[in-house]
Formats: sequence, C-alpha cells, structure tokens
Amino acid sequence: MLLEGQVALITGAGRGGKGIGRSIALRLAAEGAKIVIADFVPEAADAVAKEVMDMGGEALAVYGSVSVPDDTENMVQAAIDRFGRIDILVNNAGITRDNLLVRMSEDEWDMVLDTNLKGVFNCTKAVAKVMMRQRSGKIVNMASVMGIIGNAGQANYSASKGGVIALTKTTAKELGSRGVNVNAVAPGFIQTVMTEEMPEDARKGIAQQIPLKRLGTPEDVAEVVLFLASSAASYITGQVIAIDGGMVM
Repeated sequence: MLLEGQVALITGAGRGGKGIGRSIALRLAAEGAKIVIADFVPEAADAVAKEVMDMGGEALAVYGSVSVPDDTENMVQAAIDRFGRIDILVNNAGITRDNLLVRMSEDEWDMVLDTNLKGVFNCTKAVAKVMMRQRSGKIVNMASVMGIIGNAGQANYSASKGGVIALTKTTAKELGSRGVNVNAVAPGFIQTVMTEEMPEDARKGIAQQIPLKRLGTPEDVAEVVLFLASSAASYITGQVIAIDGGMVM
C-alpha cells in the first residue's frame, strides 16, 4: 500500500458538505494511512472516522474551526498524542458565501477568507513545526479553478483560492529544504451536494463547456491528492494541478 503506516490529517473531512474531504479520507485510508478527521461538526467527523474504522483502518476525529489558531493547534496536538507524527496534511476545509461584489457584506468576505485562506495558514503553520522536526511531510492544499480564472458572484471565494495558490508556492519554497513537499489541487465543477441542487439543464450546460463533457467526482479529486501525498510525487513541489476536465486550459 502506498501510505502504509503514515498519518494523514484532513480538514473539513466530515460527512456532508462537498464530500471531497470524505472521499480523500477513505482513499488515503485504503492505501494504509491512519486518518485524522478534522471538522467543526463533531457528528460529521465521527461519521467519517467510523467509516474508516469499518473498512479496517485507524481513525481519530478531532473538532474545531480552522479559522481559530488555538483550535488548529489542538487538532494537531491530538493527532500527535494519538499517532506520534503527522506525515500528510490535506487543507480541505472551505466554505462559500456567494454574492455580487457590490452587494457582498463585510461578514461574507471575512467568513470566506477566514476559513479558506487563514484556515490554510493556521493549519500549515501548526503542522509545519511537526514536519520540519521530522524532516519529511506532504501538504496538499485545496485551491479551485476559480482562484485561477475568477468567477462572477464569488469575489471572496476566488480571492481566497487565489491566495491559497500563492501561499502554496511560498510555503513550498520555505519548507523544501526540510524535506516537506507543498502542492495544491484546483478542482473545477465537481459532483457534490451543491451541484446536485442545480437544475438538470444547468448541469448539462456546464458539462458541454468542459472538454471531457462531464462533471468531476470527489473520487477524481481524491486520486490526485493520493498521488501528491505519496512517494510518487517526491520531486514535485509548489505546483497547482487543475482537476477540471480541461475546462480552463
């Protein structure tokens, strides 16, 4: 197995929401990783931890908000207390509060930036200390194609994901000499709870704009995260991989 004996901390990985974090947790567990499920909804984190254990894996559920530094420090400490190390961090937690720029409230802006960008900073800072001591580690950040091309009605979300891309590259430069690889994935339109609520005609219209003529799945994202978290990507750092069926090429 690709990740036998390694420990992976995945934020926003509770059941529900976009479902991408859950898929990543299950895929990494299938390759032998011990999984730390971080989510601000305890029941959601517990549910995915149970799924991992039901498939024969080891899992720990930890609770808190990635936007709160003390919470992220506590999540990391809980993982260390249980497993003794952290080999993989997947910064997956994220939210949306869509609105046109001229109508967007300060709260809508702050909430998205606090979770999507500050949350990545908080978690990376806490875990980097561990990985630097180990002189090894893989960090995978969840960006978005909207952080590359922008999107009307998502000034806050696009800005946060563009910031994640810049933070990924900077962190990769700072941590590379300590044996830590930092990369990002940028999903396009993925089949999630959010897209399932869209009218069928709208989904078909989006699919027609994508060269591969379909929306992606959470599993499509999980496979790329697995690659970046594995030894197969040991000479890759500071990169952003779009998982979008060719939409933005």
